[in-house]
Amino acid sequence: MAFGIKPPDPTAFPADYKQQFDELGYARIPGFINTDEVAMIHGCLRRVIAEVVPTMPVADVFYEDKADKTSLKQLIRLYQHDDFFEQLYLKSRFFALAEFLLGRPVVGRNMQYFNKPPGIGQPTPPHQDGYYAKLTPIEGMTMWLALEDVDEENGCVRYINGSHRRGVRPHGKTGTLGFSQGITDYGDEDRAAEVCMIARPGDLLVHHALTIHRADANRSTTRSRQALGFIYYSARAREDEAAVRKYQEELTKEMLAAGKL
Repeated sequence: MAFGIKPPDPTAFPADYKQQFDELGYARIPGFINTDEVAMIHGCLRRVIAEVVPTMPVADVFYEDKADKTSLKQLIRLYQHDDFFEQLYLKSRFFALAEFLLGRPVVGRNMQYFNKPPGIGQPTPPHQDGYYAKLTPIEGMTMWLALEDVDEENGCVRYINGSHRRGVRPHGKTGTLGFSQGITDYGDEDRAAEVCMIARPGDLLVHHALTIHRADANRSTTRSRQALGFIYYSARAREDEAAVRKYQEELTKEMLAAGKL
């Protein structure tokens, strides 16, 4: 594994990472991994897609068009299905960075592969991850690792500065596979406040569980938009497991009934 072990000293990371995270609700870290590490991840993803995905539960594999296997858009719980991604998620500097930014011990909750295929990748509705999490207190984060060039054409992530300080906004059903709940009162003032995160392969975006974010559709006809998502919770946060389980079961039934899984 080329990604390094958990640093024993929090000063292994620059202080401005945490300052950004605390003040803005997100941190942008250019070049968190290098080109060789990006290439290694791409190689492992190709292997997983060819060999592991056919064996994964349907609820963990999302396609823009389930009849078209080239339209893969999301893999859920990736670390549970492959040793390389388990190591990357739980035993590398990503995990250490999560503890540094939250300032306390963390636990891993989910690791996902995201893609917006060329021309058909759908928008990601505005939302707060904390709405889905059912945590008390809401202490957690998502890391978004760019594996390709990302810009406004192919669906960059957009944040609202300081939105993690303003509580949970109302959410409702979106019908979007993989992002079933979105902010219902998102308006022009919100869009005017958005900050577009242009990224290069290896750049890392980290946002608080309450930070409002969204992404546009992929309007490029030639470029995909691949990324990995790392979700960590504070070890002291308590999840309403029954509520989460009920929500996931109902969502799976709805998606199966709609022919989306």
